[in-house]
Amino acid sequence: MFSKFLLASLLAAAAAKSIDLETYSFEKFVEDFKLKYKPEELATRKQAFAAELLRVKAHNAQNKGWTETINKFSAMTHGEKKAIKGRVASGSKKLMAGAKPLPDNFVMQPLSALPKSVDWRKKGVATPVKDQGYCGSCWAFASTAVIESHVAMATGLLFDLSPEQIAMCAPNPDSCGGTGGCNGATAELAFEYVSSSAGMFEEFQYPYTSYYGSNYDCATPTETSPVSTINGYVKLPENNYTALMNAIATVGPIAISVDASAWSPYESGVFSGCNQAQPDIDHAVVLMGYGEENGQKYWLVRNSWSPAWGEQGYIKLLRHSNEEEVCGMDTTPTDGTACNGDMTPVKVCGTCGILYDSSYPLNAAVL
Repeated sequence: MFSKFLLASLLAAAAAKSIDLETYSFEKFVEDFKLKYKPEELATRKQAFAAELLRVKAHNAQNKGWTETINKFSAMTHGEKKAIKGRVASGSKKLMAGAKPLPDNFVMQPLSALPKSVDWRKKGVATPVKDQGYCGSCWAFASTAVIESHVAMATGLLFDLSPEQIAMCAPNPDSCGGTGGCNGATAELAFEYVSSSAGMFEEFQYPYTSYYGSNYDCATPTETSPVSTINGYVKLPENNYTALMNAIATVGPIAISVDASAWSPYESGVFSGCNQAQPDIDHAVVLMGYGEENGQKYWLVRNSWSPAWGEQGYIKLLRHSNEEEVCGMDTTPTDGTACNGDMTPVKVCGTCGILYDSSYPLNAAVL
């Protein structure tokens, strides 16, 4: 049976495919995306929609390499978009017990020796893209997706695991990347929690109830058992292109942190619209591979904004040959992985800061 959240995503996907930007109206927008606005905010939302529609049409006319569209984000304020991404900060992070160095069997090959393209979806180890909704739980969705893939790679069993469990149960005592739950945290905290817990439950055992932004007490099921686990995780070297390329080519999907502040209208193509001088690392996603399209190298990234967004829930980010030299300073580290009180600006490199913060789980297993 479809959940109401999956059904909403499917309806939104159908709407997105049929949008004619030349004739699209605010009224059709509200209908298509099942939006509920109060009477007193209608005029402001309509004005925001009209401005975004003009901007999207102007962007698409410039043929910059990627197209944009109207979607559920199109009439949101900057603050609303920021809250949904969920703060996955970029400052110095506490070293946690589960963090491990690169394994001894990790072979750092030259980039020329790696495959020309990698797409872990084609290996059958990726579940369908999920929708975090209006909860800043990107960190839970990213870590859940990565654990799903690594369990599948290790055992041949692809479970649909519970992001709600991680979002509501993973402790965040030092307020790293937010205060936890719908208010943000980090993939590393998620991996730490799973490593020290009894294991992860499936989605049907612990359903996602935080879609609209509410936090709940941790309530892991007592009448059933978890199905999978991990034991520790690897934190890759910061701003290291060779290490990230080797990991995604040979190890599997990787949890990463990025600046997604300009992603919301993305529809298709190779995106290069981030602020590279002052990136704001604010969103956790999954690196699923890399490749080349129309002569442009790209990173393949899985998001958690439903299959209706982007290329069936994915975005291609421009991948430079000199990614380690494409750097900027994140002056707001508490929007990302930094812990409470750490305001020191940090250097982040790669398109949308993709090289800065990346990790993957170890010893994935079925219970």
